Amino acid sequence: MIGVKPPEYDPASTEHVTTLPVAGRTTVRAYVRELSRRHRRAFLGLVAVNSVAVLASLVGPYLLGGLIQDLADGGREPRLGQIIAMFAAALVVQAFFVRMVRLRGAILGERMLADLREDFLVRSVGLPPGVLERAGTGDLLARINTDVDRLAKAMREAVPQMAIAVVWAALVLAAIVFTAPPLGLSVVLAVPLLVAVCVWYFRRAPAGYRSEAAGYAAVAAALAETVDAGRTIEAHRLERERIALSDRRVREWTAWERYTLWLRSVLIPTINVYHAMILAGVLLIGGWFTLQGWMTVGQLTTGALLAQMLIEPVGMILRWLDELQVAQVSLARLVGVREVEDGGGDASIVPEGRELAAERVRFGYLAGSDVLHGVSLGVPPGTRMALVGPSGAGKSTLGRLLAGIYAPRAGEVTLGGARLAGMTAERVREQVALVNQEHHVFVGPLRDNLLLARTDATDAELWAALGAVDAAEWARALPEGLDSQVGSGGLSVTPAQAQQIALARLVLADPHTLVLDEATSLLDPRAARHLERSLARVLEGRTVIAIAHRLHTAHDADVIAVVEDGRISELGSHDELVAAGGAYAALWRSWHG
Repeated sequence: MIGVKPPEYDPASTEHVTTLPVAGRTTVRAYVRELSRRHRRAFLGLVAVNSVAVLASLVGPYLLGGLIQDLADGGREPRLGQIIAMFAAALVVQAFFVRMVRLRGAILGERMLADLREDFLVRSVGLPPGVLERAGTGDLLARINTDVDRLAKAMREAVPQMAIAVVWAALVLAAIVFTAPPLGLSVVLAVPLLVAVCVWYFRRAPAGYRSEAAGYAAVAAALAETVDAGRTIEAHRLERERIALSDRRVREWTAWERYTLWLRSVLIPTINVYHAMILAGVLLIGGWFTLQGWMTVGQLTTGALLAQMLIEPVGMILRWLDELQVAQVSLARLVGVREVEDGGGDASIVPEGRELAAERVRFGYLAGSDVLHGVSLGVPPGTRMALVGPSGAGKSTLGRLLAGIYAPRAGEVTLGGARLAGMTAERVREQVALVNQEHHVFVGPLRDNLLLARTDATDAELWAALGAVDAAEWARALPEGLDSQVGSGGLSVTPAQAQQIALARLVLADPHTLVLDEATSLLDPRAARHLERSLARVLEGRTVIAIAHRLHTAHDADVIAVVEDGRISELGSHDELVAAGGAYAALWRSWHG
């Protein structure tokens, strides 16, 4: 069939995918079966009430067919009163059960959607931290927002309506064959055209919708990254490049939108032709059989009415099947998190001590392109180490390896002699915590935001943690103190206050080793300095690795490691490195004026 070709660039191909995976058919089918088992009773109840509603709707055609047959036979006078009473009773039964069908279908759809959202959230928060960091903001936002929105319509309407339509079509078709078997030929004659176009369509639609969704995710990623890094883009005068990237992503996405629209423009007219062929077939075949005396006028009338009734459920099946193609792609993207391997780890591995060490570590985000090149580093317990160096040197990457977020490609990172990569994620988080500039305030009371770090903390401990990070004053000024609602829909907090909440969680979590990556970046220099002095009392005796962007942090450290081009070029105290006159001394002179 000649028509619009799919665009050459496919954002969903494995060549371009660097985000969370999209689930394969096996995973999607397994999840659908699991979801069906959870709601089997509700689904069977929906089928039962729908069957009663369809059977009640069949009463009208049979009554009308019988009435016309009586008139054609010229027999006794039709009992119109009795026919009208039976029709009215059937209509009441149908109306009641149709209402039940819609109610049960809506409830079933909402429950399945709630299960899907919960399953996605539970699995997402359990993913290894490195996987979430690599996924990026755009892909996560697209899945949580766009894909869930698309699935909402499918779960609320498509799945229940599809079940209703299949039962409806099966019962009506059975009624046609039971009334006048020859009329079943009208359906058979129309099937080849419909099957041919549907096979053509469904061979192309899943891939088309998948690429369309991936294209939208790429648009969302480009826009989110541009907004988040707005100041950096302005500083480096990259506005034109980012606008060009966004325009290209939008063009690629809309090209796939046009392609899927063309697919639908072929399918929908075919459905209309199919409907016309069924009705024409019933009238032609039924008329010829009636003229030959092989079928009564009453049978033809009933069959024609039933054929007309068959049009709607068949149309529903095809219409919702198309909707389910879109939903299937969104479902595959959401269920794709199940195909991410767990962080694994051996629960029996326990560190014997607190010394953190990296031995000949190599690591890169892309295959064949290392960011760190054979880095070796030892951090004794209680040491305050600062990692300094130019942007892009690998400081943050090294910090994430020391925090157990990533596993090295070569070499190993150990804590107390035990490999961090071999421990469970829970074990690592008990020992080492990473705090960066990305802080989140969740919708709810301030108390709940703090209890995320330690659920059994008392109010006194919560206030002590807030005091440790200079947040007690503004927290006590809130209308309801710890019970004040914060976040979206509640009291808005400034970025600096959000950062203090995150640091208070850190105090409550009480890990013995901390990796701080721009942990005070949202505070002005004077406030940051004051907060760091307050934290110094809290962090006394702990191992602290600070990725220093303000050199006063390095000045206070016990040891400074200078990272350049993925290697440690200098290691020593502030005074030693200044006296050495190397890279750190040059940075210090430049920063200190």
